[in-house]
Amino acid sequence: MSLFPRPRLVLVATAAAVLTLAACTSREETASAPAGGGGPAASAASATPTSGGCTLAKTGYPKLDPKTAVIGFSQSEKEANPFRIAETQSIRDEAAKLGIPADHLLTTNAQSDLNKQISDIKSLLDRGAQLLVVAPLNSDGLQPALDAAKAKQVPVVTIDRKVTSQPCADYLTFIGSDFVQQGKRAAQEMARVTGGSGKVAILLGSSGNNVTTDRTQGFKDELAKTPGLSVVAEQTGEFDRSKGQAVMEQLVQSHPDLTAVYAENDEMGIGAVNALRTAGKAPGEDVKIVSVDGTRNAVQLVADGSYNAVIESNPRFGQLAFQTLQQFADGQPIPASIVISDDQYDETDAAQKVGNAY
Repeated sequence: MSLFPRPRLVLVATAAAVLTLAACTSREETASAPAGGGGPAASAASATPTSGGCTLAKTGYPKLDPKTAVIGFSQSEKEANPFRIAETQSIRDEAAKLGIPADHLLTTNAQSDLNKQISDIKSLLDRGAQLLVVAPLNSDGLQPALDAAKAKQVPVVTIDRKVTSQPCADYLTFIGSDFVQQGKRAAQEMARVTGGSGKVAILLGSSGNNVTTDRTQGFKDELAKTPGLSVVAEQTGEFDRSKGQAVMEQLVQSHPDLTAVYAENDEMGIGAVNALRTAGKAPGEDVKIVSVDGTRNAVQLVADGSYNAVIESNPRFGQLAFQTLQQFADGQPIPASIVISDDQYDETDAAQKVGNAY
């Protein structure tokens, strides 16, 4: 299979379990744990030119077949977030599809602790991992773990978040979305659903990673084209539903004339929905909400009219990650960055496409 299939819009895979949010106002509520499902995997929309790309010969690493090697997967955050659940499951599903024995897939979860993720990766290496797939917690700080992998000549593919280290030197490649473009698309939807005027709050993701930086930059740059919309507040909710709800509760008090919210992931957006309902406001009507992810819960809210738009960020990297490792093993050049295609949901199609969300 080619690493670069013809660009297309990709829908995120179905999750097995769903929360009913119509009456959800509790700050402590957590996401349900959807299972794998069989929805479409992430597919490459674009990548840097392969000429001069990273190759087995350039790195001098041993040739290993991913189907028989020991694979290590380092997850960064607790799997209460549907994105993380679907991401990890996609790795497991693809390994099973390739016939990789269960004891050849080693997984860890850093529980949102950078030091733990460094220790996790070193532990995977000590346990015999010969290839690594890493979902970094932060863009900075993983160098000690990457150095350990390099010392053992273990190729590393990063997914979802970029690291500031050097591709082909410290890791092979990054596979993920164009986060700046996601922010721009969210701003375009915000301009559409608000009619081009209003006061906007931004629920920022966690600091220290390129996802938050890029989604913020893209949104603000694009929003500047709509002078009737102004950002009146921005505060981090750390990609967490309960924290997003807490922040939104404060913003409703400090900015009672707020008319729109841009949440940099669905979990914070759902937290905002809960806070607005508690404050007696109608989310999706009194306050417009646009977010990024594509979780089933958020897409269902769009279908129900309590949310306005969701820009997808596909978490199902398993197929593309293993495919990339295989092509590296086969001596093919690997680009420094592999950008995937992402769909979006709005009031015109959410009800029809909710089954494709995760």
